[in-house]
Amino acid sequence: MANRFSAGYLISDADYETAKQRALNITVEQTVEIPRDIVPAGYVEDEILGRLEALEAADGGYIAEISYSLDDVGGDFLQLLNVLFGNSSILSKTRLVWMKPCDGLEAITPGPRFGRAGFYDLAGVSSGPLLMSAIKPVGLSTAELARLAGDFARGGMDFVKDDHGLVDQKTAPFSERLAACVDAIGEANAKTGFRTRFIPNITAEGGRTIERAYEAKEKGAGGVMLAPALAGYDIARQLAADADFGLPVISHPAFSGANVVGGDCGFSHRFYFGTLQRLMGVDATVYPNFGGRFGFSRDECLSIVDGCSEAFSNIKPILPAPGGGMTFERVPEMKAAYGKDVVYLIGGALIRERATLADACKRLAEAVRAT
Repeated sequence: MANRFSAGYLISDADYETAKQRALNITVEQTVEIPRDIVPAGYVEDEILGRLEALEAADGGYIAEISYSLDDVGGDFLQLLNVLFGNSSILSKTRLVWMKPCDGLEAITPGPRFGRAGFYDLAGVSSGPLLMSAIKPVGLSTAELARLAGDFARGGMDFVKDDHGLVDQKTAPFSERLAACVDAIGEANAKTGFRTRFIPNITAEGGRTIERAYEAKEKGAGGVMLAPALAGYDIARQLAADADFGLPVISHPAFSGANVVGGDCGFSHRFYFGTLQRLMGVDATVYPNFGGRFGFSRDECLSIVDGCSEAFSNIKPILPAPGGGMTFERVPEMKAAYGKDVVYLIGGALIRERATLADACKRLAEAVRAT
């Protein structure tokens, strides 16, 4: 098994024999994709064909552990994802719930450049929690958004990011907004001594995502944010592996919901927002918090934390960044759930107090960091 990685699939609404046959079908579908009785003997059957390693009862069905050879992948990151859940992602009542790594995986996916510890270093602290907010809404001018960014910085937020809806609209073009927000945060930092960093949204068509990433670096951004489900799953890996880039990457969940909310198909929350983000090279992963406006459960959110932090090959742990309808009143239960290793992403609740935004940020920091 040294050169074989494995994946766990929840096969639901099936008895043992039916689940076993469906699992065996996955071993074929994800590798050779020909009828099992004509799989060539020797190397193809012994090495390339997926292997059903275990089939165990679980809540809602059976978990099938299937192993695959690194030879299936051919050193290609996207082929790794294809082997994990390519054609089988189209099946109903089949859900990819976890992955186990193997020797040699780091050659395909070295993971995040910074990870959890590096993110703390950027914020100038040895541990969390960290604070992040977002400038919004779409339609404000560059000057108005920059003022928001500056106020967030004066309030001591560790990171200020673009809203994911901010791209290159005429009211606040990307290049203009980037420069203005970096300047506003820089001016605030010079007065307060804080180390707030600006994170622009670089999600764009084709190669423009990479172009915007480098523009962000050149203009002094403290990292970048992208939506992998829109920009592509390999973009973050390219940036993380590029020594000339050298900025942290934050992922946003836009356009990803159908991958996880299907119940008995798609991906588990743990894999999609945890393990997969680390495979892509993301340093912090944004996802909807429990009790907010999206409906993720507490257990689902805590499973994401597990995916972000569990020992996994040589890939660094990353920081979960729950958000989506967060309020001051929710802070105690979030602290109880997440502990210290978390980025609190709170936007609208702070912007609601626009007239005294910097003071609102300070109150939030006090609430979050109170022991």
